[in-house]
Amino acid sequence: RSPSDSRATSVTKTGICSSSETHEANSIASKTQQQSSLFITINSLSAHYTHLTPYAAHPVRAYVTKIRFFCHLRFVLYICFLTQHTDMKKLFLIFAAAAVVAFTPAAACTNFIITKGASTDSSVMVSYAADSHALYGALYHTPAGRHKAGTMLPVYEWDTGRYLTDIPQIARTWSTIGNMNEHSLIIGETTYGGREELVDTTGRIDYGSLIYITLQRATTAREAIRTIVELANTYGYASSGESFSIADPDEAWIMELIGKGYKDDGKGGNARKGIVWVARRIPDGYVCAHANQSRITTFPTDDPENCLYAPDVVSFAREMGYFEGEDADFSFADAYAPADFGTVRGCDARVWAFFRTVADGMDAYEDYAMGYNLKNRLPLWVKPLTKVSPKTVFDCMRDHYEGTPMDMTQDIGAGGHNCPYRWRPMTFEVDGTEYLNERATATQQTGFWFVAQARNDAPRDMGILWFGVDDAATSCLTPIFCCTQEVPECFSEQNGSMLEYSPTSAFWLFNRVTNFAYMRYDMISADIRKVTDKWENDHLAAIPGFNAKVGRMSDAARRAYLTEVSVTTA
Repeated sequence: RSPSDSRATSVTKTGICSSSETHEANSIASKTQQQSSLFITINSLSAHYTHLTPYAAHPVRAYVTKIRFFCHLRFVLYICFLTQHTDMKKLFLIFAAAAVVAFTPAAACTNFIITKGASTDSSVMVSYAADSHALYGALYHTPAGRHKAGTMLPVYEWDTGRYLTDIPQIARTWSTIGNMNEHSLIIGETTYGGREELVDTTGRIDYGSLIYITLQRATTAREAIRTIVELANTYGYASSGESFSIADPDEAWIMELIGKGYKDDGKGGNARKGIVWVARRIPDGYVCAHANQSRITTFPTDDPENCLYAPDVVSFAREMGYFEGEDADFSFADAYAPADFGTVRGCDARVWAFFRTVADGMDAYEDYAMGYNLKNRLPLWVKPLTKVSPKTVFDCMRDHYEGTPMDMTQDIGAGGHNCPYRWRPMTFEVDGTEYLNERATATQQTGFWFVAQARNDAPRDMGILWFGVDDAATSCLTPIFCCTQEVPECFSEQNGSMLEYSPTSAFWLFNRVTNFAYMRYDMISADIRKVTDKWENDHLAAIPGFNAKVGRMSDAARRAYLTEVSVTTA
C-alpha cells in the first residue's frame, strides 16, 4: 500500500517510462568485476536480513516487512550500477536507506459500497482491494472465543507488525474470516492520509487493528462505529487519515477519521489523544465509493439516524486554523484532507469510473476526475440507473478506465498489446516536462481483493465473502461463507510467502498466469476473462440452492457444512 500509488504530482500529459534505462543498466552491469562483487555483497546482506523475523509475535506482517526490504535493496543495487557507488561507506549508507524505506507504511486501496435497495438481490455489498507491492495474498481467520476476566489482547501495527500495546480482551468475541464476521458485519478501508501534523506518534491502535478487533467485538454497523471510536479515543490512534466502509445486512455507512496530533498534557501524555470523525449512512437505493481521498464534505448535525460525528470535529478544525466559516458550511474533507490535482486524478478518478459504470450523468464530472476542475466535485453517493448485481461489482473492480480519456489500454504506454499496467513511480520526466501514468482500480500490486455480501435472504451467518488474490483483472473470486471456520489451503498464510514459492498457493499461481498475460495482454487476458466469468457466474447461480439445503440444519451443522463448501470450492 505505497503512498505513491495514490498520490500523483501536478503534471501536464500522459506517458510511459522509457525502457532505455534497462539497456543501459545491462551494459553497465557487465563492465567490471568490482560491480559483480557489489552485487554479491548486497545480495548476501539482503538474504541474511530476509531470514530474520523482527516481529516474531506477528509473523504474517513480518513477511511484509522483510519482502519490502528485500525489494528495495535490489532497487538500490540497480542504482549502484548506474552511479557506480562502489566504496563501502556509500554501500552501508545505501543499505541503511533501504532499511528505512522498508519500514515505510502503506496506503492505496479501493472500496465500492452498494446498499440493499441498490442491489439486484437485496444484499448489501462492499468491495475492497488491498493494494501493496509487498503484501502476500492470504485469507485471515480468527475463531470466536470466550475469555476470562483479566485476559489481555496484544495489538500489532497492521502494516509493519510493530508491537503497539496490550488491551483488555472482552468476555466474548466473534469469528471472523477476512474482513467479515459471522454476523455479516463487513469493514473495508482506504487510506487518504490527510494533514501530516495530525498523526499521533504515541497512538496505540492503528487502522488495521481497528478493523479486525472491531470485527471480533461488534455485530452491526452502528455498533462497529461505536467500537472504532471507543478504541481510538481510549488508546490513541496510530495511523493517518482513513475512510472506512462499514456494512451489515440492513445498512451501509462511510466513516472518515483522522488523529489530532500530539500535544503534551504536562504529565507525559497526549492532551489530544483520539480522533475527529464523521460517519454517514448511505441512503438506501444508492451506491458510494472511496479510493484514498477523503469524500465526506458537509454533513447534517441534527440527524443522528443518518449522520454521526465527533463532538469536536468542527471546533478542533477551528483551533488548528483549518476552518473559519459557519458550522453549517464545515467540510470534513476540505478541513482535514484538502484535495489537489494528485489526490483527484490518482484517487477520486477511481470513484468516478465506478459511478460512471452504474449511473447516468457521470460524464459531467469528467473534468473533475481528470483533475482539471476541482470545483466540479463528485457527489458522495449516486443512484444507479438499474439495480447492481454482484457480478457487476466484481467486474467494476477490474476497471482500467476503459472507454474514457484515461483508458490505460490505449495510451502510448500500452504498447502493441494494449497492456493497461505501468510500473512505479507514477510520474516521470522527459526533457524537463513531467508526465504521469494513471492509477486504475485494477492494478498489478493487489495482494488480495474481495466483494462481501451481507444478505437479507438467509441467516446472518450465511453472508458471503467473495475472495480472490493478485490482480483483480486476471484472477477470479470464490465464495467463502462468513461462518467458515477453516481457511482453504490455497489461501492459507502458512502456504508460501512473498519469499517462498508454493505450487498450491493461489497467490503464486495467479501471479504466474498474470505475468504471462501481461506479455500479450490483448490476446491472453480475453481467454482468462472467459474462464473467470464462467467460474463466477456458475457459483453465483449455485448460491440460492444452499439456502434450501441448510434450511433444517442446526446452527452447528449449517456452519460445518458451509465451511466444507467454502474450503472444497476454493
